[in-house]
Amino acid sequence: MAGAAPHTPSDALVFFGASGDLARKSIFPSLYKMVKSGNLTVPVIGVAYSQWTLDDLHQRARDAIDATPSGVDDPAALDRLLSLLRYVDGDYQDPTTFTALRDVLGECGAPTHYLAIPPSLFGTVVQGLKSVDLHRNARVVVEKPFGRDLQSARELNSVITDAFDESAIFRIDHFLGKEEIMNLLYFRFANAMFEPIWNRNYIESVQVTFAEDFGVRGRGAFYESAGALRDVVENHLFQIVALLTMEAPTYQGYGAVQSAKANVFKAMRPLTRHDYVRGQFVGYRDEDGVAEHSDVETYAAVRLFIDSWRWSDVPFYLRTGKCLAASAGEVVVNFKRPPQALFNDALDPDQHPNRLRFRLQPEGEIGLGVRVKRPGEEFVGHEQELLLPTESPLEREPYERLLSDALQGDSALFTHEDSVEAAWKVVDAVLTDHAATIPYQPGTWGPEEAAGRLIGDDGPWHNPQPHARTYSAPHNGGHAR
Repeated sequence: MAGAAPHTPSDALVFFGASGDLARKSIFPSLYKMVKSGNLTVPVIGVAYSQWTLDDLHQRARDAIDATPSGVDDPAALDRLLSLLRYVDGDYQDPTTFTALRDVLGECGAPTHYLAIPPSLFGTVVQGLKSVDLHRNARVVVEKPFGRDLQSARELNSVITDAFDESAIFRIDHFLGKEEIMNLLYFRFANAMFEPIWNRNYIESVQVTFAEDFGVRGRGAFYESAGALRDVVENHLFQIVALLTMEAPTYQGYGAVQSAKANVFKAMRPLTRHDYVRGQFVGYRDEDGVAEHSDVETYAAVRLFIDSWRWSDVPFYLRTGKCLAASAGEVVVNFKRPPQALFNDALDPDQHPNRLRFRLQPEGEIGLGVRVKRPGEEFVGHEQELLLPTESPLEREPYERLLSDALQGDSALFTHEDSVEAAWKVVDAVLTDHAATIPYQPGTWGPEEAAGRLIGDDGPWHNPQPHARTYSAPHNGGHAR
């Protein structure tokens, strides 16, 4: 096994899959922004099997950047990016492809190899790199999914660690590069006022919603092999839970956060079929690439427990779905009621006392829901929300941030193998032992069973609105802005 030293900057970026859709939509625009910010000054070698030339790669880069909202707003930066680009055209199964790559790298001795390709090709490319010693003093960045279940995740890791040390493997999940996801970690540990109440003694339940108001967008064949549980819950939503619940890292360093998150995954109680509601939007089976009688879930809701001292018996309700009522991501932390009912309205089960709401997308904001007395002689109140917008025009795109970190050897926002395996252990049983999907109409919030059977008395679900500025908490008499 081999790999670059953790803190040594790479002197080249090689990305396989240069002619692919991910490169067009995300990688080229991110490389352009990295050049503009001064975070990319090393050669960038694209590798693909498309019968392209370097001129074709240049044109793909221009077209990809032109298609972004801001377009080419710095022609000099685009010229610098194009001057850094190199290209190798070849079949990954052909050893001469890797010989040609070695020749193009020349004196670059510490590259970062980014595999923007299907996981089925990881082994082929890794072995090709190893065959010409391009794994030495190098890093490898691999895209999710990191397997389809526990067994395949272990097999995939075995293939990669045959050539690279774990410290040189960067498992990229663009979700972790989002500003609002990182703010969960910062908010928790930069504000000491919450630490005394951030536990089972004061928190009643936590809800995490990641909803999309569109369908599979022509990716039916992919979704047939994945489903909502694999695609979003096991990775994205589990990562959010880990950031919300991890213990404070004991030191500042690349491995500190990873170790703390891994402990959360290890403490998660394995799901059973009773903790899981599956749904499928009406019309999914009409999509190209979808089986006529498909039972793949486009909606998944789970009830999760973390068996730790801090979080014992606190339920975490996670849900995601396609064709729901809005596209939004939110976390809602529900606090327990006061121990004594001093006011009559406190006896109303529909009147919730306090909640902390993190809006993750499309806008970023933090809302603190509190109860405030209504004007008048009676002691009757309503919920109002104190709002803090957190989005900024200075935010970096996830791939811009993560690729910059990988080139510098900063693994804090990447996923380590122990976390990958621990997360798969939580869902492994229900990947096969589950009830059939429940049909739901597009534009709704999914199957009613996710509320009645799953969340029960801890409900209702808090449904994000299309725009956070119009949010109103359920069962309240008003909201503050």
